[in-house]
Amino acid sequence: MINFAKFEIIGRIGEIDARPKVTLLSVCANYRRKGDDDEWQEDSHWNRVSVFSEGQRKHIADRAQVGDLVRIAGRLKDSSYERDGVTHYTTDRIVEEFGILAAKGMPG
Repeated sequence: MINFAKFEIIGRIGEIDARPKVTLLSVCANYRRKGDDDEWQEDSHWNRVSVFSEGQRKHIADRAQVGDLVRIAGRLKDSSYERDGVTHYTTDRIVEEFGILAAKGMPG
């Protein structure tokens, strides 16, 4: 039996941070929810993802722009580290699939 933890995000790129061995993306996903006044409201959430694949990193560098609508899927990895005697816990979103659905300014 295979066990796994996966994620999928469809949203717009807010930031592209290309580093030597990883590209970090911030992607905004919007949800709709009813507010206290029973009116529908946009509820936006920013998600930070890590891209390690050289091919995907090159594709992002060559074609992706802030504002593009993208579909991203991958695996989740929990980590922890110590700083000043305090343990901090993180969940990393590691990209396995990346696609541009609509360029910046296009409806989507």
